[in-house]
Amino acid sequence: MELPIELREKIDENIASIDIKSMKKSAQNISRRYRDKTQKKTNNQLITNKTEAIAYAASRMPATYGAIYSALEHTMNIIDFNTNEKALQIKSLLDIGAGTGAAGWASTSILNIEKITCIENEKYMMEIGKDFMQAGYECLKNANWINKNIIKDKIEEKADLVIAAYVINEIAVNERQQVLEKLWQSTNKVLLIVEPGTPEGYEEIIKIREYFIEKGENIVAPCQHNKRCKIEEKDWCSFSCRVARSKVHKILKDGDSPYEDEKFFYIAISKFKTRKASNIILRHPKIESGKITLKLCNSSGNIEEKIITKKEKEIFKKVKKLNCGDILNI
Repeated sequence: MELPIELREKIDENIASIDIKSMKKSAQNISRRYRDKTQKKTNNQLITNKTEAIAYAASRMPATYGAIYSALEHTMNIIDFNTNEKALQIKSLLDIGAGTGAAGWASTSILNIEKITCIENEKYMMEIGKDFMQAGYECLKNANWINKNIIKDKIEEKADLVIAAYVINEIAVNERQQVLEKLWQSTNKVLLIVEPGTPEGYEEIIKIREYFIEKGENIVAPCQHNKRCKIEEKDWCSFSCRVARSKVHKILKDGDSPYEDEKFFYIAISKFKTRKASNIILRHPKIESGKITLKLCNSSGNIEEKIITKKEKEIFKKVKKLNCGDILNI
C-alpha cells in the first residue's frame, strides 16, 4: 500500500529543503517523547517546530494512513449495505487528533466524503496537515482545521463518521472515558478507533469494546457479536498492513526493506444496528498443499479453527484470496 501520489509529492516537496540529519534527529526526538509516559500525564506539546512536524509526517504518515485505510475498509465491508441504506450515506468526517491528516486522505480514498473537520492540539501538525491537503480532492482542500485539546475542550462538532487514530492510548488512563464519551456524542453514524498493534493497544481496544457494550451500543467491526471476548489471556486478534517505504523513510527508520508492516488494532461502533457476518478471520490463513487452516471468530462469539480442503473447490478458491480481518460467510 502506498500513500496517494499527490500526498507523496507534497511530503517530498517539504522534506527537500531540510537537512536529512536534522530530520532524522527530529524523528528520533518525537519517537522518544511519544514513548515517554510522563508526557501523556502532563498533556505537553509533543511537536515543537515545523521540522519535527514534517519529520513526523515522513516517518509515520504512511503507516498511519495504511492502518486507518485498512480498518475503515474492513469496517465498510462488514457493514451490511442492505440493513439500513441511509445509514451508509457517510458524507462527513470528523478526525479527532488529526495529526497531519492521514484519516482525511484514507477516508476520501474509500468513501464519497463531502465535508471534513480536523481537530488537532499540535499547531505545527495542523499547519503541515492543512498544507498537505491543498494537493488533494476539493473536500480535503476545504477541510476545516480546529485547534482544540480534546481533554480540556468541548467538542461540539459532529459528523457521520468520527475517526480517532492513535489517540486514546496517548491520553492519561483516568481521562480516557470522558474522551470516549465526547467521541460518541460527536458521532452521527459510525465511530472508528484505531490503536497501535501492541499489547497495550490491544488491551485498550478491549476496554473500549466493553465500555460500549455496557452502554448497549452496536459493535460493527471487527467483532461480529456483542458478547464477552473469548480470546484467551496472553493472546489477541491482530491486524496489519504492508506500506511502501520511500528512500527518506528508510533513512528515518534505519531500515533497508522497501516496505514495513504496520500492526494495529481497531474497533468500529455504530448508531444503527447491523446484521452480523458469519465469521471473521482472526489470523493470516495457513495455506498448505491441498488445505487452508483458518482461525475464526463467529457471530455467536465462539472462536474455532476450520480447515478448508481443495475438494471444496469454490470455497477453497474464495478463501485463498482472503486475509486476516476479512469476512467469511459460510
